[in-house]
Amino acid sequence: MSTPGQVIRCKAAVAWGPGRPLTIEEVQVAPPKTHEVRIKVIATSVCRADWAYLYAAGTGTKLRPFPLVLGHEAAGVVESIGPAVDRFSPGDRVIPLFQPNCGKQDRRCTAETVQRRKDWANAQVGVMAYGTSRISCKSQQVYQYLGVASFSQYTVVSDASLAKIRDSVPLDKVCLLGCGVSTGYGAARNVCKVEKGSRCAVFGLGAVGLAAVMGCRAAGAERIIAVDYNPDLFDTARLLGATDCVNPKDHSEPVQRVLTQMTRGGVDYAMECAGSPFFMGAALESTSGGGGTCAIVGWTEADAVEAVSVSAESILMGRTLKGTYFGDWEGVEGVEDLLDKYEKKQLKLDEFITHNLQLEQINKAFDYVNCRKSIRTVIRLWEGEATQTPAAL
Repeated sequence: MSTPGQVIRCKAAVAWGPGRPLTIEEVQVAPPKTHEVRIKVIATSVCRADWAYLYAAGTGTKLRPFPLVLGHEAAGVVESIGPAVDRFSPGDRVIPLFQPNCGKQDRRCTAETVQRRKDWANAQVGVMAYGTSRISCKSQQVYQYLGVASFSQYTVVSDASLAKIRDSVPLDKVCLLGCGVSTGYGAARNVCKVEKGSRCAVFGLGAVGLAAVMGCRAAGAERIIAVDYNPDLFDTARLLGATDCVNPKDHSEPVQRVLTQMTRGGVDYAMECAGSPFFMGAALESTSGGGGTCAIVGWTEADAVEAVSVSAESILMGRTLKGTYFGDWEGVEGVEDLLDKYEKKQLKLDEFITHNLQLEQINKAFDYVNCRKSIRTVIRLWEGEATQTPAAL
């Protein structure tokens, strides 16, 4: 049956309320409207932000409406396009992005950038243009997390939030570029602008932190110190470029002092990727006083409401404290650059994937996040679906 222009019935993992496990439901996905694209999601991964939205609600996380479909790291195939979409066609392989592509003229007040900012504002509350979602279940609207909602076999996204990818890349690997890997790698390359021969420290070794380690190595850093309370992650950190691994529990002194002693004065660049306000202050103080740079990279809304303790002296001594969202990549162009690096084997993705599960097992993936048993768990939404070649619609 031809599906363009028709409502599609498919399976999705629906969150009915905070703190409640996801349930697999039949949902209805409406056709795309103007500047929207409906995609068949082939693979998606579970990010800590998905877990925090569901299980940390009320502890600082903004209470957005339920029910909703979570998920924002994904890859799939265009099923149909709405009016005024001119960059995509049915059959295109794509990665949806939670950050709309505003182009290089973002700071100009043009009609296009105004619309992109509206797309961003809508995505934060789980709706598309016109203030509505394209997903429904049991006769009620189901909100779309960050405008993506990739825990559904089909979803609708803005055409400004979509990157086209080549047929040669596996969808169940490149889906990681939708958030974590891009954010961490960009923190090293775009935000800190790590230089060859420099000394770096990365706090927190989830997917974002490990990608930051990889970015430091690609930039030619001479020393890369990986910091985490979980020593099980140290082998992967070393594989991706870490020269030293530090568990704060193994030391009686504060970790920033340990790093300062190890480097005889502090690192040149520190990246806080755990979303821990405590680590944020420690990361800044681990940098050298004569011009060290610290970037706050990892966060969840639950952590973001806490204050970061920073002494005035730390800044006055010449340190720089920066923040980043999505690694300062310019949406579509950034993902395309990372895809090139992956195909040239200059960027690792496979090493981040510790588990592969089916959609019906998605709550197990959330358990892995909570217990820190996985770096990334990839969810395949279709049994037996090919991920290397374009999927039949």
